[in-house]
Amino acid sequence: MSEIQQDNAVETGLRLKKTVVMVGMMGAGKTAVGRALALRLNVPFLDSDAEIETAANMSVPEIFERDGEPFFRRKETQVISRLLDEECGILSTGGGAFLAEENRANITARGVSVWLNADLDLLWQRVRHKDTRPLLRTPDPRATLADLYAQRVPVYALADVAVVSKPDFTIEEMVDRVVATLLTERPDVLEKTDA
Repeated sequence: MSEIQQDNAVETGLRLKKTVVMVGMMGAGKTAVGRALALRLNVPFLDSDAEIETAANMSVPEIFERDGEPFFRRKETQVISRLLDEECGILSTGGGAFLAEENRANITARGVSVWLNADLDLLWQRVRHKDTRPLLRTPDPRATLADLYAQRVPVYALADVAVVSKPDFTIEEMVDRVVATLLTERPDVLEKTDA
């Protein structure tokens, strides 16, 4: 066990043994919940979109515009694979990342996928005023979101574990739910220590 993992186990009474990969729709809370979970467990927080933006020196919408979605998805797969190998922590992914079979296989082999399952109304409330979502730059973004939701939910359902998100849950309550789910359903990922 590394010194960081030992410190983590002492401070939280929990030890992370595999990278937790947050998956789900845009607006599900992958970044907010993932960042809070990483703080709670005292482990690194990684964001695949942020890593891509840093490497390209462009925003995700700019990459979509300049190079197209297929190019972005290839880079996303490379970045997720690299992040899974680098260090154990919490990894937030873009909404489309889990759709790729290669990403799902990599995540299952080297980590655990946690689907933040938010319903369509909650997602719309969270994303409707943001212009940073390239897939929603359409004449009817609500209908586009509904179409994406219908297409993606069956794939997200393949995640290793699912945690339902409700409008009245705080970020900390969602973290509590993720921790409880991992302890119950995936003791190979998160374990209680004697601390």
